[in-house]
Amino acid sequence: MEARKSGNKQLGPCALLAMGLQRNVKSGAGEFFSRVVATMKKPLLPLFLLLTALPLWCVDTVIEEIVARVNNDIVTRTELQRSRDDVRQEVRQQYGDKAGAVLEQREKDVLRDLIDQQLLLQKAKDKNITGDTELIKRLDEMRKEMNLTSMDELAEKAKEQGVSFEDFKQNLRNQILTQLVIRNEVQPKIQITKEEEQKFYDEHQKDLEHPERVRLSEILVSTEKVEPNDQAGLAAAAQKAQQLREQVRAGAAFDDLAKKESNGPTAAQGGDLGYFKRGTLAKELEDKTFGLKAGEVTDVVRTRQGFLILKVTEHELAGVPPFKDVEGQIGDQLYMQKLSPTLRDYLTKLREEAYIDIKPGYVDTGASPNQTKPVYTSAPAQGPKSKKRHKKLGIF
Repeated sequence: MEARKSGNKQLGPCALLAMGLQRNVKSGAGEFFSRVVATMKKPLLPLFLLLTALPLWCVDTVIEEIVARVNNDIVTRTELQRSRDDVRQEVRQQYGDKAGAVLEQREKDVLRDLIDQQLLLQKAKDKNITGDTELIKRLDEMRKEMNLTSMDELAEKAKEQGVSFEDFKQNLRNQILTQLVIRNEVQPKIQITKEEEQKFYDEHQKDLEHPERVRLSEILVSTEKVEPNDQAGLAAAAQKAQQLREQVRAGAAFDDLAKKESNGPTAAQGGDLGYFKRGTLAKELEDKTFGLKAGEVTDVVRTRQGFLILKVTEHELAGVPPFKDVEGQIGDQLYMQKLSPTLRDYLTKLREEAYIDIKPGYVDTGASPNQTKPVYTSAPAQGPKSKKRHKKLGIF
């Protein structure tokens, strides 16, 4: 029998129906772990009855219920249940007591989303998209955010939290692959005109109105490890902060310095702190920042955490901003509005080009009426009166 692929593993034909499927897939809903649902350890008579329902090459295995087949890949009942559990947790955390209607629809779409992911991963394989470079980059970003010195330390951190690092990497790779396929195959189909952006701006003036606010970035020279009475240590930290400020004034990129020198939690993001409305900052910091223009930097500020330098990266006055200031934001919003239906059209097309078989009792809410179920034809028996016999791929 020829081995078939499932995810990133080589599975024999028996394994497509039986145990050995330990696939971990990330689909926005979370991780999925296969579960054994029946065993072959039965007396002779039940075993004989079982042999009538399974191919002979499966009699020494454990069966996992298959909910759907997507070309040569499968979705198991365990994966489906785990996805549903993750969706319930995610929606309840986000919506609280108002989760009812949202949760009902999201649960209906769980199988659809698992099939969507399989189709996108298969398309990535067809297009020879590996995601290797992006995976290494993402893992390295995580390592830096956690202030770790090596990938081995990152793997150890995962182990400490009870997470298989290999499974985590595969989940992350699957996310990257689906994103790359969407970027390459779907994004070019989305077109946004200046007229659409202007119309959105004119119709959403009230939504675009906001109070005065600044967007800030920070460089922090921490004094956490300096004793309160260590005047030399405090002076050294203050001097370092002053030197960093002078480098910025001399033209050094603030975000690069923040990544290299800042001890703050935002260092990996170039020091970005986000937006602050007037009245939300401590008065000393508000007085120092709201009087600055975009691109300007404060003097060194002494705080409980250490010596702080703040840069105003954006400064927006109260009211409706000019169109040119929000054109990019509007374009992003229109893109997201168009992405969902365009992606759904693309996935419908992939379904129509694929062989998808759903077990009775389960529903793919993204199904197309033009989909084709897999039908395998057996070889004709010997003799002049032999006829072709057809059967569906596998059994449930």
